Amino acid sequence: MAGTTADETESRWSMAVPSDWRMLAWSSAGFLLVAVQAGALAEFVFGFLADALAFVPAVGPLESVLSWSVGAAKTADAAAAEVPTLLSRAVFPNEGYWNGERWVGTFMGFRPGIAWAVRVLAVYAYAFGFAGWAFVGYRLYRRRYRTAQWTPRDDMVDRFRSHGWGKFGLVVVFMFVVMAVFAPTLGPTTVDQNMRNSYTHEIDYWNADTGQVETITVGEANLNTQSRGDNPQTVMPFQTDQYGRYHPFGTLPNGRDLFTFIVAGSRISLLIGLLAVGLSAFLATSLALVAAYYKGRVDLGLVLTSDSVMAMPQLLLLIMLTSVLAGTWIDGIYSGGFLLALIFAFTGWTYMWRSLRGPALQISERQWIDAARSYGQTPRKIMRKHMLPYITGYLLIYGSMTLGGAIISIAGLSYLGLGVSAPTPEWGRAIEIGQEYVNTGSWHISLIPGVLITVVVTGFNALGDGIRDAIDPQSDAADGGVASTGGGA
Repeated sequence: MAGTTADETESRWSMAVPSDWRMLAWSSAGFLLVAVQAGALAEFVFGFLADALAFVPAVGPLESVLSWSVGAAKTADAAAAEVPTLLSRAVFPNEGYWNGERWVGTFMGFRPGIAWAVRVLAVYAYAFGFAGWAFVGYRLYRRRYRTAQWTPRDDMVDRFRSHGWGKFGLVVVFMFVVMAVFAPTLGPTTVDQNMRNSYTHEIDYWNADTGQVETITVGEANLNTQSRGDNPQTVMPFQTDQYGRYHPFGTLPNGRDLFTFIVAGSRISLLIGLLAVGLSAFLATSLALVAAYYKGRVDLGLVLTSDSVMAMPQLLLLIMLTSVLAGTWIDGIYSGGFLLALIFAFTGWTYMWRSLRGPALQISERQWIDAARSYGQTPRKIMRKHMLPYITGYLLIYGSMTLGGAIISIAGLSYLGLGVSAPTPEWGRAIEIGQEYVNTGSWHISLIPGVLITVVVTGFNALGDGIRDAIDPQSDAADGGVASTGGGA
Protein backbone atom coordinates (compact mmCIF):
# COMPACT_ATOMS: atom_id res chain seq x y z
CA MET A 1 0.00 0.00 0.00
CA ALA A 2 1.42 3.35 -1.05
CA GLY A 3 2.59 5.59 1.77
CA THR A 4 2.58 2.79 4.33
CA THR A 5 5.82 1.61 5.90
CA ALA A 6 6.64 -2.00 6.66
CA ASP A 7 6.48 -1.32 10.41
CA GLU A 8 2.98 0.19 10.13
CA THR A 9 1.79 -2.77 8.05
CA GLU A 10 3.16 -5.25 10.57
CA SER A 11 1.60 -3.31 13.44
CA ARG A 12 -1.82 -3.31 11.80
CA TRP A 13 -1.54 -7.03 11.02
CA SER A 14 -0.54 -7.86 14.61
CA MET A 15 -3.54 -5.92 15.92
CA ALA A 16 -6.03 -7.42 13.45
CA VAL A 17 -5.12 -11.08 13.86
CA PRO A 18 -5.51 -11.28 17.66
CA SER A 19 -8.84 -9.46 17.49
CA ASP A 20 -10.11 -11.96 14.91
CA TRP A 21 -9.03 -14.85 17.11
CA ARG A 22 -10.66 -13.21 20.11
CA MET A 23 -13.92 -12.87 18.21
CA LEU A 24 -13.71 -16.48 17.06
CA ALA A 25 -13.07 -17.68 20.60
CA TRP A 26 -15.87 -15.50 21.96
CA SER A 27 -18.33 -16.75 19.33
CA SER A 28 -17.36 -20.37 19.96
CA ALA A 29 -17.85 -19.94 23.70
CA GLY A 30 -21.30 -18.44 23.09
CA PHE A 31 -22.27 -21.31 20.80
CA LEU A 32 -21.28 -23.85 23.45
CA LEU A 33 -23.15 -21.99 26.19
CA VAL A 34 -26.33 -22.02 24.12
CA ALA A 35 -25.86 -25.55 22.79
CA VAL A 36 -25.66 -27.21 26.21
CA GLN A 37 -29.04 -25.69 27.12
CA ALA A 38 -30.71 -25.67 23.70
CA GLY A 39 -33.27 -28.29 24.75
CA ALA A 40 -34.35 -26.32 27.83
CA LEU A 41 -34.59 -23.11 25.79
CA ALA A 42 -36.75 -24.79 23.16
CA GLU A 43 -38.93 -26.37 25.88
CA PHE A 44 -39.49 -22.94 27.48
CA VAL A 45 -40.37 -21.31 24.14
CA PHE A 46 -42.78 -24.02 22.98
CA GLY A 47 -44.34 -24.37 26.41
CA PHE A 48 -44.98 -20.64 26.63
CA LEU A 49 -46.39 -20.67 23.09
CA ALA A 50 -48.74 -23.53 23.92
CA ASP A 51 -50.01 -21.77 27.05
CA ALA A 52 -50.53 -18.52 25.14
CA LEU A 53 -52.41 -20.18 22.29
CA ALA A 54 -54.63 -22.09 24.72
CA PHE A 55 -56.17 -18.82 25.92
CA VAL A 56 -56.85 -17.35 22.46
CA PRO A 57 -60.62 -17.33 21.81
CA ALA A 58 -61.48 -19.83 19.07
CA VAL A 59 -64.04 -18.33 16.71
CA GLY A 60 -65.49 -19.97 13.60
CA PRO A 61 -62.98 -21.37 11.09
CA LEU A 62 -60.06 -20.42 13.36
CA GLU A 63 -61.06 -23.09 15.86
CA SER A 64 -59.50 -25.97 13.92
CA VAL A 65 -56.37 -23.98 13.10
CA LEU A 66 -55.96 -22.92 16.71
CA SER A 67 -56.50 -26.46 17.98
CA TRP A 68 -53.88 -27.78 15.56
CA SER A 69 -51.43 -25.02 16.60
CA VAL A 70 -51.84 -25.81 20.30
CA GLY A 71 -51.31 -29.52 19.63
CA ALA A 72 -48.21 -28.83 17.53
CA ALA A 73 -46.76 -26.57 20.21
CA LYS A 74 -47.35 -29.21 22.90
CA THR A 75 -45.80 -31.90 20.71
CA ALA A 76 -42.74 -29.72 20.13
CA ASP A 77 -42.59 -28.98 23.86
CA ALA A 78 -42.61 -32.69 24.67
CA ALA A 79 -39.93 -33.37 22.05
CA ALA A 80 -37.76 -30.55 23.41
CA ALA A 81 -38.08 -31.99 26.92
CA GLU A 82 -36.41 -35.19 25.69
CA VAL A 83 -33.33 -33.32 24.44
CA PRO A 84 -30.51 -33.79 26.99
CA THR A 85 -29.17 -30.63 28.59
CA LEU A 86 -26.25 -30.00 30.89
CA LEU A 87 -28.24 -28.36 33.68
CA SER A 88 -30.98 -30.92 34.10
CA ARG A 89 -32.32 -32.98 36.94
CA ALA A 90 -31.22 -36.12 35.08
CA VAL A 91 -27.57 -35.01 35.08
CA PHE A 92 -27.58 -33.86 38.72
CA PRO A 93 -30.29 -35.98 40.41
CA ASN A 94 -30.94 -35.36 44.09
CA GLU A 95 -33.96 -37.61 44.62
CA GLY A 96 -32.89 -41.03 45.80
CA TYR A 97 -33.08 -43.36 48.77
CA TRP A 98 -30.85 -44.95 51.38
CA ASN A 99 -30.59 -48.72 50.91
CA GLY A 100 -29.02 -49.41 54.28
CA GLU A 101 -25.46 -48.96 53.04
CA ARG A 102 -25.37 -46.03 50.63
CA TRP A 103 -27.50 -43.50 48.75
CA VAL A 104 -28.98 -44.76 45.49
CA GLY A 105 -30.20 -42.54 42.65
CA THR A 106 -28.45 -39.35 43.71
CA PHE A 107 -25.61 -37.60 41.89
CA MET A 108 -22.43 -39.65 42.44
CA GLY A 109 -24.07 -41.25 45.49
CA PHE A 110 -23.99 -38.01 47.46
CA ARG A 111 -26.49 -37.21 50.16
CA PRO A 112 -29.64 -35.55 48.70
CA GLY A 113 -28.73 -32.16 50.14
CA ILE A 114 -25.23 -32.21 48.68
CA ALA A 115 -26.47 -33.44 45.29
CA TRP A 116 -29.06 -30.64 45.21
CA ALA A 117 -26.43 -28.05 46.18
CA VAL A 118 -24.18 -29.23 43.34
CA ARG A 119 -27.00 -28.70 40.83
CA VAL A 120 -27.75 -25.22 42.20
CA LEU A 121 -24.08 -24.25 42.04
CA ALA A 122 -23.89 -25.55 38.47
CA VAL A 123 -26.91 -23.46 37.44
CA TYR A 124 -25.57 -20.24 38.93
CA ALA A 125 -22.06 -20.92 37.63
CA TYR A 126 -23.55 -21.28 34.15
CA ALA A 127 -25.61 -18.10 34.56
CA PHE A 128 -22.68 -16.02 35.78
CA GLY A 129 -20.52 -17.52 33.06
CA PHE A 130 -23.09 -16.43 30.47
CA ALA A 131 -23.15 -12.93 31.97
CA GLY A 132 -19.36 -12.82 31.89
CA TRP A 133 -19.40 -13.93 28.24
CA ALA A 134 -21.77 -11.08 27.37
CA PHE A 135 -19.58 -8.54 29.20
CA VAL A 136 -16.44 -9.79 27.47
CA GLY A 137 -18.24 -9.41 24.14
CA TYR A 138 -19.12 -5.82 24.98
CA ARG A 139 -15.54 -5.03 25.96
CA LEU A 140 -14.23 -6.71 22.81
CA TYR A 141 -16.61 -4.71 20.63
CA ARG A 142 -15.75 -1.50 22.47
CA ARG A 143 -11.99 -1.93 22.16
CA ARG A 144 -11.56 -3.64 18.79
CA TYR A 145 -14.52 -3.21 16.49
CA ARG A 146 -16.36 -0.01 17.32
CA THR A 147 -15.57 2.90 15.05
CA ALA A 148 -15.81 5.58 17.72
CA GLN A 149 -13.14 5.51 20.40
CA TRP A 150 -15.50 7.02 22.95
CA THR A 151 -19.24 7.45 23.43
CA PRO A 152 -21.23 8.89 26.36
CA ARG A 153 -22.39 5.35 27.10
CA ASP A 154 -18.82 4.44 28.05
CA ASP A 155 -18.83 6.93 30.91
CA MET A 156 -22.19 5.62 32.12
CA VAL A 157 -20.92 2.03 32.16
CA ASP A 158 -17.72 3.04 33.95
CA ARG A 159 -19.65 5.03 36.56
CA PHE A 160 -21.96 2.10 37.20
CA ARG A 161 -19.00 -0.26 37.59
CA SER A 162 -17.74 1.93 40.45
CA HIS A 163 -21.19 2.14 42.08
CA GLY A 164 -21.15 -0.44 44.87
CA TRP A 165 -24.84 -0.11 45.77
CA GLY A 166 -25.87 -0.41 42.15
CA LYS A 167 -23.72 -3.51 41.64
CA PHE A 168 -25.28 -5.09 44.71
CA GLY A 169 -28.70 -4.49 43.18
CA LEU A 170 -27.57 -5.92 39.86
CA VAL A 171 -26.34 -9.13 41.51
CA VAL A 172 -29.58 -9.54 43.50
CA VAL A 173 -31.78 -8.91 40.46
CA PHE A 174 -29.65 -11.23 38.33
CA MET A 175 -29.90 -14.04 40.88
CA PHE A 176 -33.66 -13.53 41.13
CA VAL A 177 -34.04 -13.69 37.35
CA VAL A 178 -31.91 -16.86 37.22
CA MET A 179 -34.15 -18.38 39.90
CA ALA A 180 -37.22 -17.62 37.81
CA VAL A 181 -35.73 -18.86 34.53
CA PHE A 182 -34.31 -22.08 35.99
CA ALA A 183 -37.15 -22.69 38.46
CA PRO A 184 -37.90 -26.27 37.26
CA THR A 185 -34.24 -27.19 37.66
CA LEU A 186 -33.48 -25.48 40.97
CA GLY A 187 -36.23 -27.09 43.01
CA PRO A 188 -35.36 -30.26 44.93
CA THR A 189 -38.54 -31.69 43.40
CA THR A 190 -40.95 -30.64 40.65
CA VAL A 191 -44.23 -28.75 40.90
CA ASP A 192 -46.07 -31.59 39.16
CA GLN A 193 -44.70 -34.24 41.48
CA ASN A 194 -44.94 -32.33 44.74
CA MET A 195 -48.05 -30.19 44.24
CA ARG A 196 -50.25 -30.92 41.23
CA ASN A 197 -50.25 -34.72 40.93
CA SER A 198 -48.60 -35.87 44.13
CA TYR A 199 -50.66 -39.05 44.38
CA THR A 200 -49.66 -40.26 40.93
CA HIS A 201 -45.93 -40.20 41.71
CA GLU A 202 -44.16 -42.75 43.88
CA ILE A 203 -40.82 -42.65 45.67
CA ASP A 204 -38.62 -45.31 47.23
CA TYR A 205 -37.41 -44.87 50.80
CA TRP A 206 -35.61 -46.79 53.51
CA ASN A 207 -37.90 -48.00 56.27
CA ALA A 208 -35.77 -48.19 59.39
CA ASP A 209 -38.39 -50.24 61.24
CA THR A 210 -38.48 -53.06 58.68
CA GLY A 211 -34.94 -52.57 57.40
CA GLN A 212 -36.14 -52.63 53.80
CA VAL A 213 -36.65 -50.27 50.87
CA GLU A 214 -40.35 -49.55 50.45
CA THR A 215 -42.51 -47.45 48.12
CA ILE A 216 -44.95 -44.67 48.94
CA THR A 217 -46.78 -42.02 46.95
CA VAL A 218 -45.56 -38.44 47.27
CA GLY A 219 -48.97 -37.34 48.55
CA GLU A 220 -48.89 -39.88 51.39
CA ALA A 221 -45.34 -38.88 52.27
CA ASN A 222 -46.38 -35.23 52.38
CA LEU A 223 -49.09 -36.04 54.94
CA ASN A 224 -46.34 -37.28 57.29
CA THR A 225 -44.06 -34.24 56.82
CA GLN A 226 -46.50 -31.42 57.54
CA SER A 227 -45.07 -28.33 59.26
CA ARG A 228 -47.85 -27.28 61.60
CA GLY A 229 -46.56 -25.32 64.56
CA ASP A 230 -44.73 -27.50 67.04
CA ASN A 231 -45.87 -30.70 65.34
CA PRO A 232 -43.13 -33.37 65.70
CA GLN A 233 -43.56 -34.07 61.97
CA THR A 234 -42.40 -30.51 61.16
CA VAL A 235 -39.50 -30.39 58.70
CA MET A 236 -37.31 -27.32 59.23
CA PRO A 237 -34.95 -25.70 56.66
CA PHE A 238 -31.93 -27.72 55.53
CA GLN A 239 -33.37 -30.98 56.80
CA THR A 240 -33.95 -34.36 55.16
CA ASP A 241 -37.25 -35.99 56.03
CA GLN A 242 -37.79 -39.65 56.89
CA TYR A 243 -38.33 -40.46 53.22
CA GLY A 244 -34.91 -39.23 52.13
CA ARG A 245 -36.21 -36.00 50.58
CA TYR A 246 -34.14 -32.88 51.16
CA HIS A 247 -35.98 -29.63 51.96
CA PRO A 248 -33.74 -26.50 51.73
CA PHE A 249 -36.48 -24.25 53.18
CA GLY A 250 -38.47 -26.87 55.08
CA THR A 251 -42.03 -27.89 54.28
CA LEU A 252 -45.44 -26.20 54.18
CA PRO A 253 -48.38 -27.07 56.48
CA ASN A 254 -49.56 -29.55 53.83
CA GLY A 255 -46.15 -31.22 53.73
CA ARG A 256 -45.12 -29.87 50.33
CA ASP A 257 -41.63 -28.53 49.73
CA LEU A 258 -41.38 -24.79 50.43
CA PHE A 259 -38.34 -24.17 48.20
CA THR A 260 -40.12 -25.66 45.18
CA PHE A 261 -43.11 -23.44 45.98
CA ILE A 262 -40.88 -20.34 46.16
CA VAL A 263 -38.90 -20.89 42.96
CA ALA A 264 -42.12 -21.56 41.05
CA GLY A 265 -43.61 -18.42 42.57
CA SER A 266 -40.61 -16.36 41.52
CA ARG A 267 -41.41 -17.07 37.87
CA ILE A 268 -45.03 -15.98 38.43
CA SER A 269 -43.96 -12.74 40.12
CA LEU A 270 -41.35 -11.92 37.48
CA LEU A 271 -43.63 -12.54 34.50
CA ILE A 272 -46.50 -10.53 35.96
CA GLY A 273 -44.15 -7.75 37.01
CA LEU A 274 -42.44 -7.54 33.62
CA LEU A 275 -45.76 -7.48 31.79
CA ALA A 276 -47.18 -4.83 34.11
CA VAL A 277 -44.09 -2.63 33.95
CA GLY A 278 -43.80 -3.10 30.19
CA LEU A 279 -47.38 -1.93 29.63
CA SER A 280 -46.92 0.95 32.10
CA ALA A 281 -43.69 1.99 30.39
CA PHE A 282 -45.33 1.94 26.97
CA LEU A 283 -48.23 4.11 28.16
CA ALA A 284 -46.05 6.46 30.20
CA THR A 285 -43.46 6.94 27.45
CA SER A 286 -46.02 7.50 24.71
CA LEU A 287 -48.02 10.01 26.74
CA ALA A 288 -44.90 11.79 28.01
CA LEU A 289 -43.64 12.31 24.45
CA VAL A 290 -47.06 13.51 23.28
CA ALA A 291 -47.39 15.92 26.22
CA ALA A 292 -43.87 17.30 25.74
CA TYR A 293 -44.24 17.73 22.00
CA TYR A 294 -47.69 19.36 21.84
CA LYS A 295 -47.68 21.01 25.30
CA GLY A 296 -50.58 23.38 25.99
CA ARG A 297 -53.99 21.79 26.33
CA VAL A 298 -52.71 18.30 25.57
CA ASP A 299 -50.23 18.45 28.42
CA LEU A 300 -52.83 19.99 30.75
CA GLY A 301 -55.35 17.27 29.90
CA LEU A 302 -52.85 14.53 30.65
CA VAL A 303 -51.85 16.22 33.91
CA LEU A 304 -55.49 16.32 35.02
CA THR A 305 -55.99 12.69 33.96
CA SER A 306 -52.94 11.50 35.87
CA ASP A 307 -53.94 13.52 38.94
CA SER A 308 -57.37 11.91 38.85
CA VAL A 309 -55.88 8.40 38.70
CA MET A 310 -53.32 9.16 41.40
CA ALA A 311 -56.02 10.59 43.67
CA MET A 312 -57.59 7.15 43.96
CA PRO A 313 -55.94 4.81 46.50
CA GLN A 314 -54.11 2.32 44.30
CA LEU A 315 -54.36 -0.62 46.69
CA LEU A 316 -58.13 -0.19 47.10
CA LEU A 317 -58.47 0.20 43.35
CA LEU A 318 -56.50 -2.99 42.79
CA ILE A 319 -58.66 -4.90 45.27
CA MET A 320 -61.89 -3.56 43.73
CA LEU A 321 -60.95 -4.35 40.12
CA THR A 322 -59.58 -7.76 41.03
CA SER A 323 -62.81 -8.65 42.82
CA VAL A 324 -65.10 -7.26 40.11
CA LEU A 325 -63.30 -9.02 37.25
CA ALA A 326 -62.81 -12.30 39.10
CA GLY A 327 -64.36 -15.23 37.27
CA THR A 328 -64.29 -13.56 33.84
CA TRP A 329 -62.54 -15.11 30.84
CA ILE A 330 -59.62 -12.74 31.21
CA ASP A 331 -59.17 -13.85 34.83
CA GLY A 332 -58.51 -17.37 33.57
CA ILE A 333 -55.40 -16.36 31.63
CA TYR A 334 -52.28 -17.43 33.52
CA SER A 335 -54.21 -18.08 36.75
CA GLY A 336 -55.29 -14.45 36.93
CA GLY A 337 -51.78 -13.13 36.36
CA PHE A 338 -52.61 -11.46 33.06
CA LEU A 339 -55.54 -9.59 34.61
CA LEU A 340 -53.35 -8.52 37.49
CA ALA A 341 -50.72 -7.17 35.09
CA LEU A 342 -53.35 -5.17 33.19
CA ILE A 343 -54.69 -3.67 36.41
CA PHE A 344 -51.20 -2.73 37.55
CA ALA A 345 -50.43 -1.14 34.19
CA PHE A 346 -53.57 0.98 33.93
CA THR A 347 -53.45 2.13 37.55
CA GLY A 348 -49.70 2.68 37.87
CA TRP A 349 -48.64 4.37 34.61
CA THR A 350 -49.14 7.82 36.13
CA TYR A 351 -46.13 7.51 38.47
CA MET A 352 -43.77 6.67 35.65
CA TRP A 353 -45.37 9.29 33.38
CA ARG A 354 -44.73 11.98 36.00
CA SER A 355 -41.07 10.94 36.12
CA LEU A 356 -40.63 10.96 32.33
CA ARG A 357 -42.61 14.14 31.60
CA GLY A 358 -39.95 16.49 32.97
CA PRO A 359 -37.02 15.13 30.93
CA ALA A 360 -39.26 14.95 27.85
CA LEU A 361 -40.23 18.61 28.25
CA GLN A 362 -36.55 19.58 28.52
CA ILE A 363 -35.70 17.67 25.35
CA SER A 364 -38.58 19.23 23.45
CA GLU A 365 -37.00 22.68 23.91
CA ARG A 366 -33.71 21.70 22.25
CA GLN A 367 -32.69 23.33 19.00
CA TRP A 368 -32.51 20.07 17.07
CA ILE A 369 -36.24 19.55 17.66
CA ASP A 370 -36.98 22.92 15.98
CA ALA A 371 -34.56 21.98 13.20
CA ALA A 372 -36.37 18.69 12.63
CA ARG A 373 -39.69 20.53 12.43
CA SER A 374 -38.26 22.97 9.91
CA TYR A 375 -37.16 20.07 7.72
CA GLY A 376 -40.74 18.81 7.64
CA GLN A 377 -40.33 15.69 9.73
CA THR A 378 -43.58 14.30 11.15
CA PRO A 379 -44.31 14.57 14.89
CA ARG A 380 -44.21 10.79 15.22
CA LYS A 381 -40.75 10.61 13.66
CA ILE A 382 -39.46 13.50 15.78
CA MET A 383 -40.69 11.87 18.99
CA ARG A 384 -39.30 8.47 18.02
CA LYS A 385 -35.90 9.49 16.64
CA HIS A 386 -35.04 12.76 18.39
CA MET A 387 -36.79 12.60 21.78
CA LEU A 388 -37.19 8.95 22.80
CA PRO A 389 -33.44 8.12 22.97
CA TYR A 390 -32.92 10.88 25.55
CA ILE A 391 -35.50 9.61 28.01
CA THR A 392 -34.66 5.91 27.68
CA GLY A 393 -32.22 6.12 30.58
CA TYR A 394 -34.87 7.53 32.87
CA LEU A 395 -37.20 4.77 31.68
CA LEU A 396 -34.67 2.17 32.85
CA ILE A 397 -34.34 3.89 36.23
CA TYR A 398 -38.00 4.11 37.08
CA GLY A 399 -38.85 0.85 35.35
CA SER A 400 -36.54 -1.11 37.67
CA MET A 401 -37.94 0.63 40.73
CA THR A 402 -41.51 0.14 39.59
CA LEU A 403 -40.88 -3.57 39.08
CA GLY A 404 -39.89 -3.87 42.73
CA GLY A 405 -43.10 -2.13 43.74
CA ALA A 406 -45.12 -4.46 41.51
CA ILE A 407 -43.61 -7.52 43.20
CA ILE A 408 -44.64 -6.18 46.61
CA SER A 409 -48.17 -5.45 45.38
CA ILE A 410 -48.53 -8.91 43.81
CA ALA A 411 -47.44 -10.51 47.07
CA GLY A 412 -49.81 -8.25 49.04
CA LEU A 413 -52.82 -9.17 46.92
CA SER A 414 -51.97 -12.87 47.13
CA TYR A 415 -51.69 -12.48 50.90
CA LEU A 416 -55.24 -11.10 50.89
CA GLY A 417 -56.46 -14.01 48.76
CA LEU A 418 -56.76 -11.93 45.58
CA GLY A 419 -54.70 -11.72 42.41
CA VAL A 420 -53.11 -14.99 41.37
CA SER A 421 -55.63 -17.76 42.00
CA ALA A 422 -54.80 -20.75 44.18
CA PRO A 423 -53.15 -23.21 44.08
CA THR A 424 -50.68 -21.43 41.78
CA PRO A 425 -47.49 -20.79 43.83
CA GLU A 426 -46.91 -17.16 44.83
CA TRP A 427 -44.73 -15.65 47.55
CA GLY A 428 -47.51 -13.68 49.21
CA ARG A 429 -49.62 -16.81 49.51
CA ALA A 430 -46.77 -18.59 51.31
CA ILE A 431 -46.70 -15.76 53.88
CA GLU A 432 -50.45 -16.04 54.35
CA ILE A 433 -50.26 -19.84 54.72
CA GLY A 434 -47.66 -19.59 57.48
CA GLN A 435 -49.15 -16.60 59.27
CA GLU A 436 -50.70 -18.61 62.10
CA TYR A 437 -47.42 -20.43 62.73
CA VAL A 438 -45.15 -17.37 63.10
CA ASN A 439 -44.75 -17.82 66.86
CA THR A 440 -44.36 -21.58 66.68
CA GLY A 441 -41.76 -24.04 65.50
CA SER A 442 -42.90 -23.55 61.88
CA TRP A 443 -41.81 -19.90 61.75
CA HIS A 444 -39.91 -20.55 58.51
CA ILE A 445 -43.05 -20.72 56.34
CA SER A 446 -43.71 -16.95 56.52
CA LEU A 447 -40.26 -15.66 57.41
CA ILE A 448 -38.31 -17.02 54.44
CA PRO A 449 -40.56 -15.66 51.63
CA GLY A 450 -40.90 -12.37 53.54
CA VAL A 451 -37.12 -11.98 53.70
CA LEU A 452 -36.80 -12.88 50.02
CA ILE A 453 -39.38 -10.27 49.02
CA THR A 454 -37.50 -7.63 51.01
CA VAL A 455 -34.14 -8.55 49.49
CA VAL A 456 -35.45 -8.68 45.90
CA VAL A 457 -37.30 -5.37 46.12
CA THR A 458 -34.25 -3.75 47.73
CA GLY A 459 -32.18 -5.12 44.86
CA PHE A 460 -34.45 -3.58 42.23
CA ASN A 461 -34.35 -0.22 44.01
CA ALA A 462 -30.57 -0.40 44.38
CA LEU A 463 -30.23 -1.20 40.68
CA GLY A 464 -32.40 1.81 39.86
CA ASP A 465 -30.23 4.02 42.09
CA GLY A 466 -27.09 2.78 40.34
CA ILE A 467 -28.52 3.39 36.87
CA ARG A 468 -29.70 6.85 37.87
CA ASP A 469 -26.31 7.86 39.25
CA ALA A 470 -24.57 6.43 36.19
CA ILE A 471 -26.78 8.35 33.78
CA ASP A 472 -26.92 11.59 35.74
CA PRO A 473 -24.21 11.82 38.44
CA GLN A 474 -25.53 15.24 39.49
CA SER A 475 -29.01 13.88 40.28
CA ASP A 476 -30.46 14.22 43.74
CA ALA A 477 -31.33 10.90 45.33
CA ALA A 478 -34.21 12.52 47.11
CA ASP A 479 -35.91 13.57 43.87
CA GLY A 480 -38.70 11.57 42.30
CA GLY A 481 -41.66 9.99 43.98
CA VAL A 482 -40.96 6.66 42.38
CA ALA A 483 -37.59 6.34 44.01
CA SER A 484 -39.03 6.79 47.43
CA THR A 485 -42.25 4.85 47.00
CA GLY A 486 -41.14 1.84 45.05
CA GLY A 487 -42.98 2.78 41.91
CA GLY A 488 -46.06 4.00 43.64
CA ALA A 489 -47.17 0.52 44.57
